Amino acid sequence: MVTRSASSFRLLSYLVVLLLLPLLSFAADPDPLQDFCVADMSAPPLLNGFPCKPASEVTSGDFFFDGFMKEGNTTNTFGVNLTVGNVLSFPGLNTLGISMNRVDFARGGINPPHYHPRGSETGVVMKGKLLVGFVTTRNVFHSKVLTAGQMFVIPRGLVHFQKNVGEGKALAFTAFNSHMPGAEVLPFTLFASTPPIPNDVLTQAFQVEEDVVKSIKSKFAS
Repeated sequence: MVTRSASSFRLLSYLVVLLLLPLLSFAADPDPLQDFCVADMSAPPLLNGFPCKPASEVTSGDFFFDGFMKEGNTTNTFGVNLTVGNVLSFPGLNTLGISMNRVDFARGGINPPHYHPRGSETGVVMKGKLLVGFVTTRNVFHSKVLTAGQMFVIPRGLVHFQKNVGEGKALAFTAFNSHMPGAEVLPFTLFASTPPIPNDVLTQAFQVEEDVVKSIKSKFAS
């Protein structure tokens, strides 16, 4: 006959196991089952990356990327140029969970408020002086002016920006814990979507007149 204390202990054990199972399942990423998975860019992406190129077709060139060697063209609205080193431009990153960008700034240039839905970001200022800031989900603004050699981190999914506040050009390299972190650039997301967000939604959200919304939309019209 099972005593009440033994029955209670068994029930408690079951509850502990049920509580720990979710933690164990998210404790770490699974170990890769291969050395690499160079993306086959001719095939459509799968759930979490591109299919692997056959190993017999992989070359040393698949593991090197020279896209960061040249300064980007910053003659645009924001005075910034992003040279993207994600899986789309560097197929060797496929499934590895890492990527980088080169970010060139003209004097006064800004990488406008945006967020990355699939990755946290770290960055190092290589040249110039950048104001780097982000906003938490409690609307707390954190920022600092950084110079060459200083590093920053932006937690995943938080709105952030970088602005050149120095006297000349600026350069930064950023890195992500995703081979394709994605980016939602808020000025384009809100005022240049296809189809467009209705004006009355934006006027109510920002508490401005419709003429203001129309004026902003006109600046981002393709």
